[in-house]
Amino acid sequence: MFGKPNKPSPIDSLIGVGSAITGDITFGGGLRVDGHVKGNIRATGNKPGTLVLSEMAKVEGEIEVAHVVINGTVAGPVRASEYLELLPKARVTGDVSYKSIEIHVGAIVMGRMIHENREQRDDKIIELKPASST
Repeated sequence: MFGKPNKPSPIDSLIGVGSAITGDITFGGGLRVDGHVKGNIRATGNKPGTLVLSEMAKVEGEIEVAHVVINGTVAGPVRASEYLELLPKARVTGDVSYKSIEIHVGAIVMGRMIHENREQRDDKIIELKPASST
């Protein structure tokens, strides 16, 4: 009846507390980060991915995942093509783009908040011409 957002993927991978990864991460399904990542994080595959950053997580790089839940620190842009949730201890330094967003009291974003609406992007551009002065 009404359009439902794609269901988030279950978490099937973990980067634990005390783990430090340097380099880009691509994953399919769901990923939870409790450690430190220096690199970009992207979901791949035909199903929308889910990324959860706990309050102990720190990411230095770009994030591009359909469903993102942040309660840690991110230094870099975040693009959530479906859903973004910023929990109370979220600290994001960088631009944030989203289709749907939930922000809890205490979350901080130091950057631009950009709403993405694919339907609006696909609309034709209409050029407005000034009225003739006759």
